[in-house]
Amino acid sequence: MKKIFVCITALFFAFNLMAQPPKGDAKKGTTYGEKVAADGAITASELSATLIGNEPKEVKIMGEVTEVCKMEGCWIRMKTDKGTMLIKMKDHAFLVPLALNGKTVVVNGVATYKETSVEMLRHYAEDAGKSKEEIAAITEPKKEITMQAKGILVL
Repeated sequence: MKKIFVCITALFFAFNLMAQPPKGDAKKGTTYGEKVAADGAITASELSATLIGNEPKEVKIMGEVTEVCKMEGCWIRMKTDKGTMLIKMKDHAFLVPLALNGKTVVVNGVATYKETSVEMLRHYAEDAGKSKEEIAAITEPKKEITMQAKGILVL
């Protein structure tokens, strides 16, 4: 029984260590997650004007991907006129390839203003492959627009 438990534990850690973003080119027309159409999408910069307080809002936004999680492809950052916004894949239901970086995409999901803790900001920096010095320099929480993506379409 003890050997079985040790083997199962070892396999669990091995699978987690081997987690990587999916391979792929992120070609025009490729969809990740739920199917998304480009019609009716607003720009990522226009999004901040449509959010009121901390109320979550179902939106479809279009913008350029500036960063992709290098560990699993479980989040992206999108360029806005005030920096970047964080987009996470809802319930880790789908992942995106690193090739999505620099592409213009349409994302459908729920957006809100949220304060991200120092611990989470450091976690995201680690996932992005930042240096130890860059990670240590994160000392303040950040209030930003975050989004839970249901689907992403590459334009």
